[in-house]
Amino acid sequence: MSVLKTILYFSIFKYPITREEIFEFSDLKTMTDVDYEIDILLEKGIIFKINNFFSDSNNPSYIERRLKGNEMAIKIMPKALKVGKLIARFPYVKSVCLSGALAKGYYDDDGDIDFFIITDSNRLWIARTLLVLYKKIFLLNSKKYFCVNYFISSDHLKISERNRFTATEMVTLIPVYGKESFTVLLKENQWTTGFFPNKRPTDYTFIKDFGKPFFSRAIQMVFNTSLGDYLDIFFRKITLKRWYSKFSHLEKDDFNIAMKSTKGVSKHHPQNFQKKVINLLNEKYSKIKTLYNLELLQDHA
Repeated sequence: MSVLKTILYFSIFKYPITREEIFEFSDLKTMTDVDYEIDILLEKGIIFKINNFFSDSNNPSYIERRLKGNEMAIKIMPKALKVGKLIARFPYVKSVCLSGALAKGYYDDDGDIDFFIITDSNRLWIARTLLVLYKKIFLLNSKKYFCVNYFISSDHLKISERNRFTATEMVTLIPVYGKESFTVLLKENQWTTGFFPNKRPTDYTFIKDFGKPFFSRAIQMVFNTSLGDYLDIFFRKITLKRWYSKFSHLEKDDFNIAMKSTKGVSKHHPQNFQKKVINLLNEKYSKIKTLYNLELLQDHA
């Protein structure tokens, strides 16, 4: 029941989806297969159709919420692209992508603008530290429009956690800068097609890359030395030490995923949203089995 899994996943976010979106985020071969499963699920009362949207809840307010969020996403997008281009001007930033809810076409007053950033190898922690300092000093630590919570270096582009959540995040990235690095990212993560073989490839032909400003080139000139090697290691160590102290409540395995801090990856997800979403999804699977005697293979985080 690929259709049901897809609907249940997006229902976690109270986000009803269309027939076409179900196809894109399922592994079914044709729209006819999608319609066949939809008809069965509707007949059994497992899902509901409201206008052109499908959900596991017969709640029209979710449709209104989605449509409003879609409109807000369109309005905020120019600002998000502007911020993304600002991030791209920082030293050692090779590519910038929009991620999270906005990358899926949704935004509301409680949301942040999330960015997925690719850096030069061996300089991830310098790039991250400079961006975080900018946020703390010039934005008064506000992450509303400047949520830089996922960094990955150009020599560590293969995503190690491979599940429905990470696949969804990967295939919905919207590139802002760094066409070459983004192209390599897609090639290194073709495993996502195992989850979503019907998802249309991200269009990144429109990206217009630009040169770094003087301040970035000057900083890179200074740090493209053994000093830069030392600082990158140093910034990682002090950040990790702080996180160990601040997020000591996290179990070791959870910390290693939510706050991953290797030489080539930096994640700052203290709520461990990935695990939370997968757990909620599996709870929905269990409920379906109890109510309808329909067993769905559990997902893993």
